[in-house]
Formats: sequence, structure tokens, C-alpha cells
Amino acid sequence: MFEKIRIKEHMEVADCNGQHVGTVDDVKDDAIKLTKSDSADSMHHMISLDDVEKIDDNRVYLKQGARIPEGLGNKASV
Repeated sequence: MFEKIRIKEHMEVADCNGQHVGTVDDVKDDAIKLTKSDSADSMHHMISLDDVEKIDDNRVYLKQGARIPEGLGNKASV
């Protein structure tokens, strides 16, 4: 189990395969707020802390099957 206080602004968020999903903008209540710059629609998106598998090497890894909002990571990889 991880401590949510370890999740900091500008940390990378990756899916269970290590693929870039987004970048942490903030942690609010029980969710990670992702930066607009990683979103195809230029809006903030939230990912539940329940979907976090681990934090390792300044990177947040999501669980397999985590609900990832559509269009995340597209701008960063284009």
C-alpha cells in the first residue's frame, strides 16, 4: 500500500504496462488531478486513488483494468 502524500505535482502517471497516461497536477481528496497538457481535449481529468497500484521511481503506476479517461496521453505522444 502506498501513502497518497507521496504523490507529488509533476510526477508521471503510467498504466500497468508503463505507458504514459498523464502528469500529476494535484491530489484532491481521493483522486489524482492530471494536467490539461496531457489531454486531447485540453481539460483536467481525474483518476481515483483506488486505481493506483504503486509508486516507484517518481512514477505512479495504475492497476491493470484501471479506468483511464479517453484521450489521455495523446497530446504528449504526438
